[in-house]
Amino acid sequence: MLKDLFLLSVNNIRRRKLRSWLTMIGIFIGIAAVVSLISLGQGLQTAVTGQFATLSSDKLTIQNSETGFGPPGSTVVVKLNDHDADVVGRVRGVEEVVPRLVRVVKVEYNDVISFNYIGDVAEESEKMRIIYNALNLEIEFGRELKRGDRGKVVIGPNVAKGDVFGKKIEVGKKINIQGKDFEVVGIMKKGSSFQTNDVVIMLNDDMEELLGIDNEIDLMIAQIDKNVDIEEVAEKIEYALRKDRDLKKGEENFAVQTPLQSISTVNQTLSIINLIIVGIALVSLVVGGIGIANTMYASVLERKKEIGTMKAIGAMNRDILTIFLIESGLLGFVGGLIGVLIGAGLAVGLSGAANGFFGTQLITVNLSIPLMVSVLLFSGILGIIFGGIPSYQASKLKPVDALRG
Repeated sequence: MLKDLFLLSVNNIRRRKLRSWLTMIGIFIGIAAVVSLISLGQGLQTAVTGQFATLSSDKLTIQNSETGFGPPGSTVVVKLNDHDADVVGRVRGVEEVVPRLVRVVKVEYNDVISFNYIGDVAEESEKMRIIYNALNLEIEFGRELKRGDRGKVVIGPNVAKGDVFGKKIEVGKKINIQGKDFEVVGIMKKGSSFQTNDVVIMLNDDMEELLGIDNEIDLMIAQIDKNVDIEEVAEKIEYALRKDRDLKKGEENFAVQTPLQSISTVNQTLSIINLIIVGIALVSLVVGGIGIANTMYASVLERKKEIGTMKAIGAMNRDILTIFLIESGLLGFVGGLIGVLIGAGLAVGLSGAANGFFGTQLITVNLSIPLMVSVLLFSGILGIIFGGIPSYQASKLKPVDALRG
């Protein structure tokens, strides 16, 4: 019996092809938005979390508290300095402190000008190694910077490949940075972070001389002793800097971050973005549900005589209700199925376009089977809910009134 009612509902939908497609538009637009945006958001969250997870669990980052948008260190009121590095270095549990500079500079090659991030490394071998490990940097061509490498740089793969400058930069070539020539001695392996892929690295003395920097630090990497609680050391560093700067708790003009805090902050931000995206997409689903309700109301009015005939030959109220509920549920389910396919295609296409534009594989697609099954079930239930009132009204029609209508 249920099979016959299902087939009858399918035939009723097929007879009204154009109206059925128009009804499902709102559903599959909403579902496509949910699937594509959440898949991209989850993929981005996984990729970004993975980048932070590569940070060593025995290192802390101390940096200026930014006051606006701009390169690190350019929008702060009170900047870190060598004295702050000494304060951090005296904290129990801190093995080594490595000051760093990160700025944006003008880079020229092949008569083309670009603006890139530039970062420094200390000349001391141990401090240099801490920086390389903290940033997970590896060399693909040439070699790393070493002590005494004045006038030499290591560049990221995106800087080297020539998309910006119109010509590939190879090891041994010279690039002009802020009006001064530097020799490229190494090219880094491509990583998942677009920041390191686009960076230029030089020795600290070269960078300070090039940019006229004196006693300024943009961030510090603190190497923590083994078998020491990193969270406890972070609290000690905060206390030491507050005391030295005569600040109360909550008035910090600096930030001390552990790898876990970095991951937590990113996850929280991306989760909020995902919730906002879902909320916007749900509006489209509600509109689609209203479209299903309108279609079912129209269908009831058009098929009064058909309903009357069915009741006259013995159809029960529940049979009529079942037919119309199946129809509304199918409209929602099929709309959801099309939306899932469109959404998956959009997610893959958008991630490919974005990765091609940025020259990285940072944005991945996480096509979650539970997510797709859930939105399919949700779209079917949505159709049943919005088609419920028209279906109920159809089931309550009296045979005489229906045949007369």
